[in-house]
Amino acid sequence: MMDRRAFITMVGGSFLAAPFAAAAQTPRNVPHVGIIHLGGHHQVVVDGLRQGLRELGLEEGQHVVLDIREIEGDSYVQGAEPAARDLESRKINLIYSVTSSVSTAVKRATTQVPIVFYVGVDPVAVGLVESFAKPGGRLTGVHGLSRELIAKRLEILKEMIPNLGRVVTFYNPAEALAPERIRRLREAGRLLAVQIIERHGASFDELRLGMQRLKPQEAHAYFHTPGATVTSQALLIIDAALAKKLPTMFHEEGLVVRGPLASYGHSFREVGRISAKHVQRILAGTHPKDLPVENYDKVALALNIRTAREIGLTISQSFLARADQIIE
Repeated sequence: MMDRRAFITMVGGSFLAAPFAAAAQTPRNVPHVGIIHLGGHHQVVVDGLRQGLRELGLEEGQHVVLDIREIEGDSYVQGAEPAARDLESRKINLIYSVTSSVSTAVKRATTQVPIVFYVGVDPVAVGLVESFAKPGGRLTGVHGLSRELIAKRLEILKEMIPNLGRVVTFYNPAEALAPERIRRLREAGRLLAVQIIERHGASFDELRLGMQRLKPQEAHAYFHTPGATVTSQALLIIDAALAKKLPTMFHEEGLVVRGPLASYGHSFREVGRISAKHVQRILAGTHPKDLPVENYDKVALALNIRTAREIGLTISQSFLARADQIIE
């Protein structure tokens, strides 16, 4: 059986080569959409985009061809730029980019191709658009809450674990948005009397070793600070935390089925699904500058009771009643 990475390579091709995989089977006038995203759990956003396109009547291979570039490795920004340039050189109709770091790199590397993005930070503040209502260029997309939920996420974790005193978090200090994210977490920790143990994960190896070296009782829980590097390695973190019987709080609803104790935030699949509306409208002829950036503010609390049992944590019935999703 072919694994997912091999399949993506076959369909989407490498960063710099590989023609459109489906071009030989589809009419030449079928629009082509390039997709650039980080590896790991970000694939769920692409799954949601596919679902949304189908709901809008755009069947993959029949009405639209997707050229997927999954960026892996520590130098993900350096990978995004050549992928974007290659896609634009192929005269594709549109690029869909996932995360602020990738979207910024895609914008920097291209000059003409329309771009639809999903970002978890203010796209005006990071220079992707001029305003939400009037993007003013060739970019538009969906904006979700990421940094804004950090304090609330920690508050919920402490409500779930009343004796919570120390949490460990990993982040890549080289990422442009990391300082603001960690500042918000520190402030939340101060207000909640929770000590924040900060560890750097500037590379996948550093992140893996950091989790392995985490000592028993050094922290009462793992708190996920969203970022390109750490989120792309979410499954590695989850497995390591489960092995240490460490409670975990993440930021994405769909991850909870993979083993985290809890999450409070968006559904990546739903983000991709609603992004399809922008993709469809641009393919139909609307210019990105005329498509307002959509604010996606639906958040949910998800709990994994199976994980709670495995790590020996009891969650109160009153807290369980607050959950939007419970994994048994």
